[in-house]
Amino acid sequence: MLRAAAAMRRASLSTLAFTSRALEQWGDPRSTMAGLEGALLGAGNPLLDLSAVVDEALLKKYGLELGNQILAEEKHLPLYKELEERFQVEYIAGGATQNSIRVAQWMLQVPGATTYFGCVGKDHYAEELEKVAAKDGVRAHYMVDESTPTGTCAACIVGGERSLVANLAAANNYKVDHLRQPENMACLEKARVIYSAGFFITVSPESMLTMAKHACENDKTYCLNLSAPFICEVPPFKKTLMDLMPYVDYLFGNENEARAFAKSEGWDTEDVEEIALRISRYAKASGVRPRTVVITQGADPTVVALHGRIQKFPVTRVPADKLVDTNGAGDAFVGGFLSQLVCGKDVSECVRAGSYAAGVIVQRSGCTFPGKPLGFAWA
Repeated sequence: MLRAAAAMRRASLSTLAFTSRALEQWGDPRSTMAGLEGALLGAGNPLLDLSAVVDEALLKKYGLELGNQILAEEKHLPLYKELEERFQVEYIAGGATQNSIRVAQWMLQVPGATTYFGCVGKDHYAEELEKVAAKDGVRAHYMVDESTPTGTCAACIVGGERSLVANLAAANNYKVDHLRQPENMACLEKARVIYSAGFFITVSPESMLTMAKHACENDKTYCLNLSAPFICEVPPFKKTLMDLMPYVDYLFGNENEARAFAKSEGWDTEDVEEIALRISRYAKASGVRPRTVVITQGADPTVVALHGRIQKFPVTRVPADKLVDTNGAGDAFVGGFLSQLVCGKDVSECVRAGSYAAGVIVQRSGCTFPGKPLGFAWA
């Protein structure tokens, strides 16, 4: 505990998720629940993943590309039934934000450290999601839409890469009224780090802005993920993204999303480091800490822009014979990162945890993990 307290004192004010006084009170999160209960809050689109190894013919039939993430159109709706009929499907609690929160919870190993908001239907799939969330230690506060089925996501895997097709269904119906319910506002008040994937922009911008402004006004940390190129390419979604940007303390994305953002801004560059720096310099509503931009590049070094400079962190490559499924790797990186951010660790420790979590997840089918993160040594 003394070692943890000393590390906290060395951390710079710009990278602390909480005040130094609060961190010293909490100590090592593995040995106490004090201060970590409800500390991390996620809000997003809960989906039940239908994960299956498929063939190239299926991708071609539905116009899918490996490494891409899209929202289902009318032509994609038969895909879910075809997956169940033709391939061996594994059902996993999913949705980008929920994945990250589940991974953070797994890394922390402190029951109740994480809370999650989203909308589901009143059906068997929702029951399964609730069971899995509870088993993982996440406190899920789902809004229930009895007239709409629970959302699903087809994860079509070929050669360890995946194409995701999300049918949001009930997940598309989350309302800020649910957030404003007293029991849910109490969760928001308790949280110190708040995270949403950019996909939630398509669902409840008002909820996101409410949480982002709350974080700014109460010296909390707000984190956002670019999530997919279309968030930057579709004007209404891009507007919400830019409305949120002044409140964003940590922005995540991968190299493709970063370049899509640069293109949407009319920047004449595809250099990931330059793009990260430019985003980090956007004005912030709060001057308590500068914006940190974290861009992953698969097996290439992770780029972090902070304080007007670039840091690059190498990624430990997973041997090809151990690579099972990249589905959820990006979500897992964010989850690992947040697990250390919520404990007040500096950015290098956050990236290390993110890389570890992603490395574990790609060796498993879907965004799943073993009982405990035994391979990660807490600093």
